[in-house]
Amino acid sequence: MKILVLHGPNLNLLGRREPEVYGSFTLEEINASVQKLAAELGVQVEFFQSNHEGELVDRLQEAGESCAAVIFNPGAYTHYSLALRDAVAAIPVPVVEVHLSNIYAREEFRRHSVIAPAAAGQISGFGPDSYLLALRAAVNLAAKKEIEKLDAKD
Repeated sequence: MKILVLHGPNLNLLGRREPEVYGSFTLEEINASVQKLAAELGVQVEFFQSNHEGELVDRLQEAGESCAAVIFNPGAYTHYSLALRDAVAAIPVPVVEVHLSNIYAREEFRRHSVIAPAAAGQISGFGPDSYLLALRAAVNLAAKKEIEKLDAKD
């Protein structure tokens, strides 16, 4: 089972960008902790980060063909990218939206996600642990989907 971990804009700046909001950990440290948990769970993870909306759309579409689930932190695109929302809705695999900070406890404009209605679920506010919780959820969702496929064949 392969899970895509998709990081949106400015997440490459973690560790330097607003540490009072996002903490002092880096994207590489988050990826390493996700990789460690993935090994424990017996799944593969693939990581991709982009500051470009179209690249994120392309990667979501590819994941629909090659991955069992997606963990997606759309960054600022969370609040207005209908293109990313539509890409999430279009792919046949579960997508878990993830955020390091609690977007509902921040500025008013950050309290709405256009992605959430198309995603299987959302995890926010637990710092780097948000990704670990999302990985567990993505693995469970993908396993359930696989069981449903097998049951449909019977």
